[in-house]
Amino acid sequence: MRNSKLVPRVLAFLLAAGFTLLWMFGLLDVYTDDQKLTLLLLGIAIGLWTVSAMPLAASSLLVLGLLLLFRLTEEPEQAFAGFLSDALYFILALTLISKVLVKAKADQVFVGVLLKMSKGKVQRLLVGLPLLIVFLPILLPSAVARFRILEPIIEQVNDRFALGKRSLFRQFSFYVIGMMNQNSTMIVFTGGGFPILAAQLLSDFGGIQISWLGWFVRIAPALWLSLLVVSFGVWFFFKRGSGAGLQMEQMEFTPAARLPERFWWVIIPFFAMIISWIVIDQEQIPLIVAPFLLLAYYALPMNGLVDDRLVRDYDWETFLLLGASFSLGYLIEENGTAGVLASQLIQLLPAGMGQGVNIIFIACLIFLLRFLFVVPSTSMIVIFPIIVSFAEMLGLPILPMAFLLIMIIGGVTILPIHSPTTFLAFQKGAFSQREQLLIGSFSSIVITSIAIIFAVFIW
Repeated sequence: MRNSKLVPRVLAFLLAAGFTLLWMFGLLDVYTDDQKLTLLLLGIAIGLWTVSAMPLAASSLLVLGLLLLFRLTEEPEQAFAGFLSDALYFILALTLISKVLVKAKADQVFVGVLLKMSKGKVQRLLVGLPLLIVFLPILLPSAVARFRILEPIIEQVNDRFALGKRSLFRQFSFYVIGMMNQNSTMIVFTGGGFPILAAQLLSDFGGIQISWLGWFVRIAPALWLSLLVVSFGVWFFFKRGSGAGLQMEQMEFTPAARLPERFWWVIIPFFAMIISWIVIDQEQIPLIVAPFLLLAYYALPMNGLVDDRLVRDYDWETFLLLGASFSLGYLIEENGTAGVLASQLIQLLPAGMGQGVNIIFIACLIFLLRFLFVVPSTSMIVIFPIIVSFAEMLGLPILPMAFLLIMIIGGVTILPIHSPTTFLAFQKGAFSQREQLLIGSFSSIVITSIAIIFAVFIW
């Protein structure tokens, strides 16, 4: 992992050096003093969150402290505006619901269905696994939870046939639950923290409220097409490297004798929550109401699935990180830093170009900016207001540019550190750093290209 740690340090150094040069040569003169301090704070935040020199909680609190020290808000309370975002508590609620489903052993039922459909044949399991991953975000809104659930199944099957750590089955399966899992989380905006944040930002900076079904209809075709192309490419890449196909006897497995206790009492209200997201007007009843009510139901004494320990085990470091990121994103937009930065970037674009060229330019810009961040969520929060300002100056519609941004940021998995599940899969040793780089680059380029096509012709 030495290279994975070196790259963010190099990027952070280049960011600091670039900022210093811009300041020295007077290229920041178009910014007000507050905007210069905002850019400085942005550079510090990117450096802290990319290099991870400090714990996330401490670095997030430092960013908030510097925001107050630089007096970038009129009132101290405004520095904590990011913690008032619905998205933070939406992510909290859905993460707890995911833990409840695992605690109630509902995840074992999902895996059992996959094994039953494969009929004990590994070849069918390899087909069913990607299909499960592209639909599982609807049922289990946590990419890491999905990884943890499917990882033991993959290892057990691989050990059952003594295939080795670099078998075709193991390599492709860990690609699916690692990189593909990260990509598929975007299929619904309730499928994980990243799309929830994106939907909130679309409302905050774009003024667009999008329904659960509206999101799904727009992004699902592009995402499914991307993952289909990438999956075939990755399969043939690993197959060529292994030099042999999968020739194995039928796998024996014993299906569960019965469903977990109170399974239907847990799963039926969960499906009712999903249906409510589809049919209820969120302008009348916010989407966050349903998961809060569901958690209250799970906490009833007759269920006993939500307790203080479950809440304490939540990743509160990420909560602080996202809250600080939102505060920084709001600041960049409100004091005009995003607009000035976008006006400078627009000068790099040749005059007289058509809409298609402008969209390609924005896509390339997003792709480059994504490398300044490790966590997709923080990159989304910081980059979103800049791209919205950029699109407004070019006269481009906000919604297509927002989905272009979402797909590119969520689709970049070139380095292991570009998403938690990609890092977890890389740690398992199923593929080398070179293979990670090649697969991640291929996947990122395909998703970016298809996102551009949809932004130009469909969205």
